[in-house]
Amino acid sequence: MKIVINKCYGSFAISKEAAVYMAKLGSERAKKELEQTKDTFYGYGFVLEMMPDGYDRTDLLLIKAVETLKEKANGYHAKLKVVEIPDNINYVIDEYYGFEKIHEIRSQLILG
Repeated sequence: MKIVINKCYGSFAISKEAAVYMAKLGSERAKKELEQTKDTFYGYGFVLEMMPDGYDRTDLLLIKAVETLKEKANGYHAKLKVVEIPDNINYVIDEYYGFEKIHEIRSQLILG
């Protein structure tokens, strides 16, 4: 399974170019975000990921955007990377000041 994470301090964000790319491929999420943030510009990059539910990090169009556009997919203070983990693994994305890592969630057997 492929997952997109942010590998630098800052926050997960995609570029406007990535959102446009995803919208052209049919991403309703990217289309909605572009519409809601069409006049928003912050610092050196277009601010996306402003919607509270965020992107599904396993979204195939998001993965395709990051793999195709490479560093051009990075939003403001982001360095996006596609990582691969085995299928059927329960995981959580842990972040520290925006720098993200994936950790496996292991079930615990509790004996009474």
